[in-house]
Amino acid sequence: MKKIPVYMISGFLGSGKTTVLLNMLKEFKRNNLRPGIILNELGEINVESHLFENQHIRELLNGCICCSIQDDLKATLNEFIEEMTKNTIDVLLIEGTGVANPLEIKEALLGTEYTEYFELHSMISLIDASQFLEYQSIFSSSAEVRKLLKEQISSASVVLLNKVDLVKEQSLAKMEGKIKEQIETDVPIYKTKFGVIPEKELFLKRYRVNHDDRSDEHHHHAHHHHSTINALRIDKLPAIKKRELESWLIGLPKTVLRGKGIIQLESGGFYNFQFSSGTLLFEKIRDSSTIQPTMILIGDQLNKDEILENYNRTFKTKSI
Repeated sequence: MKKIPVYMISGFLGSGKTTVLLNMLKEFKRNNLRPGIILNELGEINVESHLFENQHIRELLNGCICCSIQDDLKATLNEFIEEMTKNTIDVLLIEGTGVANPLEIKEALLGTEYTEYFELHSMISLIDASQFLEYQSIFSSSAEVRKLLKEQISSASVVLLNKVDLVKEQSLAKMEGKIKEQIETDVPIYKTKFGVIPEKELFLKRYRVNHDDRSDEHHHHAHHHHSTINALRIDKLPAIKKRELESWLIGLPKTVLRGKGIIQLESGGFYNFQFSSGTLLFEKIRDSSTIQPTMILIGDQLNKDEILENYNRTFKTKSI
């Protein structure tokens, strides 16, 4: 049986992983390739499910596939092996949560029960250029966040330094220097906007398995590297104004690192929103017949009671 090529996408919260995944799916469609997708979320629901309609997708929710639900990852890989026997997929894409350690996902793929079926082609790591230097600082981030970023970068076979349009050239040069200290010399770094690079570069087989990858000494990664990072779900959102939501999100504590969800605007229509790096983006949802407004906030040591109290004080006066 022909091995299925696997592309793993990692990167910290808000770095642009899903955008890259969607770009890859468009390219596979142009080349008549049938992708399988494993999509992992920390929250109880995936508020971006509508972006993957008619795709061969498995969602692993409410945990991280590198630790708390790693058994679910293996069960899902087994399901895709069954799909391979039916010749229904040509390539597999794995997007971990923003706090996933790609080294542990790699270990699962390189386990003896899977090497006959899957071949790891590339470990793509995204970095949010607008937040990278701040996350590296001991004054503005936790030791867990810094450790996690190092793991995501050092494991990469290709690095996308994303959102470069939000920073100055001088800062980019400093970032590149710090990144090069953490990667192998042959790992390329691409400066990107919206994660866009030439397809031939993104789909190259860059990963090479060596003996050390399968040695027992490499199976010691801590499973609690993001124990302080969690998600808060808020349901039954009222119809609100864009500027109201933006003002509220920007005013949240700095411990809130990421926000996303679906809202209904007072002016009409349902929208998917993405909040990271202090920037709020909206995209209209065409078919909203089955959609319920929901918000997911992810952060480091979130004070959930404080955030909910703030939310109720700001929005509860509106009709739900």
